[in-house]
Amino acid sequence: MAKNASLIVKMAAVLSLFLMLVVLSEARFTIDGVQKAKSAVNVVCNEVVGVAAGEDCSIISQEFKLSLASFLAINPNINCESVFVGQWVCIDGST
Repeated sequence: MAKNASLIVKMAAVLSLFLMLVVLSEARFTIDGVQKAKSAVNVVCNEVVGVAAGEDCSIISQEFKLSLASFLAINPNINCESVFVGQWVCIDGST
């Protein structure tokens, strides 16, 4: 009986170490992924305007002769579904 108990304790210790390694490797992967995602978006804005009544992302991008993709790239955190009057948006910048 003592042999079986000793074997069970050893197996539990090995399993615990394995699970800790898995958790730590997943945590490191997540942290690295977040850091890479943050560094990938490096926007430099040279000029901003305030949104006027009736404007949305496509209207603003057309007004300043930007493609919608370019406008969204220099305004990475914009939510085009809820642009509000007076909101500052970048109209000249680089990524």
